[in-house]
Amino acid sequence: MAYIRDRKEERTGYQCSSPLLPAIDHHCDFVMVYGLGETTAERVKMFRDKGYVVHLMTGISWGSYQDYLAGEYDGAAHWDESQTDRFGNVIGHDPRTPYMMPSVGFADYISEKLKLAVDAGVEAIHVEEPEFWDRGGYSEGFKREYQLYYREPWSPPHESLEARYRCAKLKAYLYTRTIDRVSAKIKEYAMKTYHRVVRFYVPTHSLVNYTQWQIVSPEGKLADIPGVDGCIAQVWTGTSRTKNWFNGVSKERTFETAFLEYGVMQELVKGTGRRMWFLHDPIEDNPIFDWNDYETNYYCTVAASLLHPKVNSFEICPWPNRVFYDKYPKGSDSAEPIPDSYRTKLNNMFQTLGAMEEAPEEGLRVGVMVADSELYQRDYPDCCYSEKAAERVGTVLFDEAETDEKFRTQLFPKPENNELMLRYMASAAFPGFYSLALPLLKYGVGVRPVLLDNARRYPGYLNDYDVLVLSYEFMKPDYPDVNAAIAEWVKSGGTLVYIGDGFDPYNNMKSWWTGKYKNPAEHLFRMLGVEANEEKTVVPCGSGAVGVWLTNPCFFSFSRDSADGFRAFFEQVCALKKIKPQYKNYLKLQRGEYLIAAVMDESVNDDELKFSGLYSDMFSEDFAVLHEKILRPNDKCLLFDYGKIEGEALRVIGTSVRVESMEQQGDEIHLTLNGAGEFTASLRVRVPFAVKKAELDGEAIPCDYDAETRTVLVRFESVDRLRQLILK
Repeated sequence: MAYIRDRKEERTGYQCSSPLLPAIDHHCDFVMVYGLGETTAERVKMFRDKGYVVHLMTGISWGSYQDYLAGEYDGAAHWDESQTDRFGNVIGHDPRTPYMMPSVGFADYISEKLKLAVDAGVEAIHVEEPEFWDRGGYSEGFKREYQLYYREPWSPPHESLEARYRCAKLKAYLYTRTIDRVSAKIKEYAMKTYHRVVRFYVPTHSLVNYTQWQIVSPEGKLADIPGVDGCIAQVWTGTSRTKNWFNGVSKERTFETAFLEYGVMQELVKGTGRRMWFLHDPIEDNPIFDWNDYETNYYCTVAASLLHPKVNSFEICPWPNRVFYDKYPKGSDSAEPIPDSYRTKLNNMFQTLGAMEEAPEEGLRVGVMVADSELYQRDYPDCCYSEKAAERVGTVLFDEAETDEKFRTQLFPKPENNELMLRYMASAAFPGFYSLALPLLKYGVGVRPVLLDNARRYPGYLNDYDVLVLSYEFMKPDYPDVNAAIAEWVKSGGTLVYIGDGFDPYNNMKSWWTGKYKNPAEHLFRMLGVEANEEKTVVPCGSGAVGVWLTNPCFFSFSRDSADGFRAFFEQVCALKKIKPQYKNYLKLQRGEYLIAAVMDESVNDDELKFSGLYSDMFSEDFAVLHEKILRPNDKCLLFDYGKIEGEALRVIGTSVRVESMEQQGDEIHLTLNGAGEFTASLRVRVPFAVKKAELDGEAIPCDYDAETRTVLVRFESVDRLRQLILK
């Protein structure tokens, strides 16, 4: 039973920079003590003494590294290794903390500092957020790295397509090199000094989010680093509420965006044996929202993550002290602490997530291909625009400053080589990708982003998918053998839908296809043996099928009609393989005894989704017993299905506190509990007899027995210590 497990399984954990306070002592499996300093060893011991497996987390691109910057570490100042924009501005996490341009010296400095964590006895180290801002690349340190890497003087990124693309590739390489060097050094130190293995992880935003936010990071390249043991998918309300366009409307679509973000993160470890934790945040970094907003969006991310059945480990809460001790909206007269009901439901979910098991994939397997290279072309050099970067509106143009009507009138109908289209393509809306993913996802097709470069890393990687959607308008294949792998997959029975007309200026940069093909898509068509001379081409290819639509994928976000057109073409290509997509307004998945579902708006219809049976609602305070659950558009659910456990007489159904042990002793059931402090806890247990009494630490507490589910519910005030519960 996963509720009762050894903490060594490390299914659930959180990161924390504060001391161990009662309200954050959630008794998950592990804690990532955050930061390196004088209190690190003390905090490590504090959490270990409470029974946690202890890791350490610190930033790899920013942190309290003033001693390195000021020259106190090695006698030389390193401010010229700060990320810097074209106007000479240092890009900072805060005024005293720049984002670093990671040199070899910086990697060695981080390695030396991390020895403190190894000495303190942590079992794993996490270096989070290897981030190089797209607008950076102008510091003296970066210029040195450019000359060393490319063997020629630095070229300003704003001056040419090649310079922008090459500078971005270098940024990704620098953090790949840093993580490789640091992980190798720290693992060697732990083994030589203490004869033990220290694991090494990289918590990182998703490739989808970094593309939206215009940040370069290694992402897929993490797979090439031997010292990396896995990742944390840093997906939460703050990343997933970034607006995108669908049906001609720009708005937050937290559930759908989170589903795609988690989807691409699982691709970082698929088939490698490495570990992946999915993160959720009960609030977010932006403190201006109220508790209702935070709670609504939290369940969007939880449901989205649980719909990916191959991951069952979770970071349950970054910075729990700010959730359980702060007031929101910050700075407002109406700011208030976390509501009692939300506090209970969060503790419920923290324990429930540890009980999740993996499950088989269900339904049609559809992927939209993405690649690290989409990070390299997030904007265009000055030569592509009529105005200089300092003068033009830039990426804000299509995020919030413009109305839907202005968008439609200026970009629709189809522009020809329109500078406005370039601005749209470079916006945080990331329309090239979302215009392909949302028309399918919103209609109930569980589409997942698929890492293009993994097609050349892992033989058979693409075999997990029935249909792939691809465009080279927002990314480029760095190597021609990527196209060879795709062509082999198609000819062996796969179905490929290609969208693109060569509009993207990066098709014209110098690369491996230069002089032979107009763009990398032409090479792909040659590998497939497909003549794509008409606007639309749908043909068999070996045992598979290919559809090519020579149009910009961004067009499919302009209106519902344009999205309908994409789906019609998708169906036409699939029909060659007798594949018929089943459109619906929801996603659902059975993970053992748990049923997860989400109903979406802007879909094929506004129908309700109804479940009938015998369930407990895991999103409720008391795991309420239901015979029917009705979901309307934008509703989500996590249900415990009693029909899946007919033979089980004793088990935990849901709990707000950790159940350390449970056993039947004659006509009594004895449980040992461990919970956080200062909230009302719920515990629902399936029992082999009708329970009439409950005693907690020798004192009678109310209990409620439900004969139909054969469960007993007890609710009590949780305190931060070990307790004994007896059910009679």
